[in-house]
Amino acid sequence: MATHTVFNQPPALEDMNLYTEDPVLARFVDLEGGTVHDELLRGYGRNIGSSRAYKWGEDANRYSPRLVTHDRFGNRIDQVEFHPAWHALMELSISHRVHALPWLSDDGGFVARAAQMMMMAQVEAGHGCPVSMTAAVVPALRHAPDLAKEWEPRLTSTVYDPRFLPAGDKDGALMGMGMTEKQGGSDVRANTTTAKPEVGGWYRITGHKWFTSAPMSDAFLILAQAPAGLSCFFLPRILDDGTVNEIRIQRLKDKLGNRSNASAELEFDNALAYLVGEEGRGVPTIIEMVNGTRLDCVSGSTGLMRQAVMQAAHHVAHRSAFGSKLIEKPAMQMVIADLEVETQAATALMTRLAGAFDRSDTDEEEAAIKRILTPVAKYWVTKRCSSVVREALECLGGNGYVEESILPRLYRESPLNAIWEGSGNVIALDVIRVLAKQPTAVEALRQGLDRARGHDSHFDRFLDQTWGLIENPADPEAQARRITERLAIAVQAALLLERADSRVADNFVASRVTGDHGAMFGTQPLMAGTEEVARMAVPTT
Repeated sequence: MATHTVFNQPPALEDMNLYTEDPVLARFVDLEGGTVHDELLRGYGRNIGSSRAYKWGEDANRYSPRLVTHDRFGNRIDQVEFHPAWHALMELSISHRVHALPWLSDDGGFVARAAQMMMMAQVEAGHGCPVSMTAAVVPALRHAPDLAKEWEPRLTSTVYDPRFLPAGDKDGALMGMGMTEKQGGSDVRANTTTAKPEVGGWYRITGHKWFTSAPMSDAFLILAQAPAGLSCFFLPRILDDGTVNEIRIQRLKDKLGNRSNASAELEFDNALAYLVGEEGRGVPTIIEMVNGTRLDCVSGSTGLMRQAVMQAAHHVAHRSAFGSKLIEKPAMQMVIADLEVETQAATALMTRLAGAFDRSDTDEEEAAIKRILTPVAKYWVTKRCSSVVREALECLGGNGYVEESILPRLYRESPLNAIWEGSGNVIALDVIRVLAKQPTAVEALRQGLDRARGHDSHFDRFLDQTWGLIENPADPEAQARRITERLAIAVQAALLLERADSRVADNFVASRVTGDHGAMFGTQPLMAGTEEVARMAVPTT
């Protein structure tokens, strides 16, 4: 029955280029040298922002992966079945080199890839897990030159090949990672999985992993206790002779979010693995992979924030109430402007960190910046994400609570990056470790922040207070989160003062640096330019 006409609803926000129609991202990518990959970024932005890709994201999460332990004859096979939408997303991202760009380019690869990961998370974050691990494993794998020579071409192939075959028979390969166990979690020194040496550098692995995402990967880096201590191993899923390695998928995790991505409990029963690096040096070896995935946690959270704020701004720009558009209401302008400032600050920090990754091999100062900024950014951006997404969801009212709006999926996804690759305390304590043991990193960060002095007296005072806290903490471990938070705000403020629209920078300093902000978004001080900042969040499509 045609009882009414549908009106006062926004048009669907899709079929947009998530790169070219995000001038903030494009500007910060340019400032960090990533526009050498402009054509690739434009192409990925157009494809991942298409209505087709959004539908793939919806379907891949609606129809979760399914564990198939046995074939119809009763043979144990331990395979995971995915919806076709998952495979379509994987093919799209791998064909655009999101899994390998830094290793296929001479410069700007990390910055451009961070932008890609940010765009990916806006549409479907789950398939970013195997993409992230495959990209991040390369530096760690190079500790075993023979393995790297054989596997790096497979891992950087731009062909997605999900077939269950030995890697040598495939057109491309993926990598996973297994660190945590039931009894240890982040305390990997408590791992009980054992590795017994065999001839030729091979070991027999017996034990378990409590969380291993993307168990359909072709190989994994894992930690196990060797005779000389905790060590890093390369564990293939299928051996070169076609024998399936002794890996058992016990079950898939039933997770809050990230439902498109399979996360599994694995058991190893004398599985064959190859030593990577030295015995007893497992954590320093695998941490190179972890640092890469931590950058992706920052990029992914920034993407979730951008999509949520964009959806909210799009809605209020089209929705009318009480005689005018919602975005014309002063209270809504305050909320959207506050969310936009937070998202721009995250984008600035993400691209700056990615730039340090690009330059770290040839610039000692940038290597030091990378070391301290990785945990600072990982801690802060991933934690701010959930608050931003929740407030953006509310801007849509009841519509934001409905699955079709994409906001519920973004919200379920939002806590994950703060947990993955080290939860809050682990990351904050890593910052304290750098401050105590790596003076070159501290000095590099101090010099970088000092270059932003003189823009704003409030920022200068905040910087002095922050260094005072760092140099004379009452209890470094107890104050780890406070110190990390202040460093993150200081770096974001410096970047915005130097690089962003002055209205955004002034808003950030007034609210985050001087502390003139309430407990919720939209409680920053009244400032000129608030409406203009709010409208920056409205997509132009």
